[in-house]
Amino acid sequence: MKILWLVPLLLVVGCNKPGEPAASTAADAKDTPNTTLSQGWIELFDGKTLSGWTSPDPGDWKIEEGMLHGLGRRSHLFSPNTYTNLEFKAEIKLNHAGNSGMYFRAVKSPGWPAGYEAQVENTSSDPQRTGSLYNAPERNFDPIPTPVHEQLVQDDTWWTQHIVAIGNRIIIKVNDKIVTDFVDAHNTFTSGYLAFQQHDPDSKVQYRNVMVKPLPSDASAAWAIAKQDMPDIQMDKK
Repeated sequence: MKILWLVPLLLVVGCNKPGEPAASTAADAKDTPNTTLSQGWIELFDGKTLSGWTSPDPGDWKIEEGMLHGLGRRSHLFSPNTYTNLEFKAEIKLNHAGNSGMYFRAVKSPGWPAGYEAQVENTSSDPQRTGSLYNAPERNFDPIPTPVHEQLVQDDTWWTQHIVAIGNRIIIKVNDKIVTDFVDAHNTFTSGYLAFQQHDPDSKVQYRNVMVKPLPSDASAAWAIAKQDMPDIQMDKK
């Protein structure tokens, strides 16, 4: 089974087993093209490599059996490209008491990055559950987004999280339900990277079917597209 490992500064850690193909590094993966799907969606992993995604912090990220696995200590894995108006979607599985996050419009940096974060957390001690727009004090949101306190997803089961970000309005849908619809009066983060979070050594997260849809800069055109993908969006929200 071929496994891809990523560590900071594009160094390779670990050894290949006898007879096993040499592991690809993130440098090898930079030129791996993303796959354009129907209706403007772009698949961000090819199931074999990290496709140019990189991590400024030490991390234990790998592609195994077509899925992205996050293990080990805190680390954030950043996309090759930046986005402004967008849709961002993935299927996720998380272990008991695990914690992760889907970042968008994020700043690529070590530590806890600046940016919006759609929470991925079902049974840890953090009261902000899956589907929350995570409210960290340093983000200075105005108003404060209403957190999701209900556990929507069982441990070790796959679910879909779908994010829409157009201008200063953020929508997060978990499976078939919109659980966050927030207008950020400060328009805190306007453009940046996508990122996945590996939270701590006890967290084990898996992502698959990761895709993004860049949306037009014109808000009306962007909402028209997003409404087709997420028909339950309420267009009268300001």
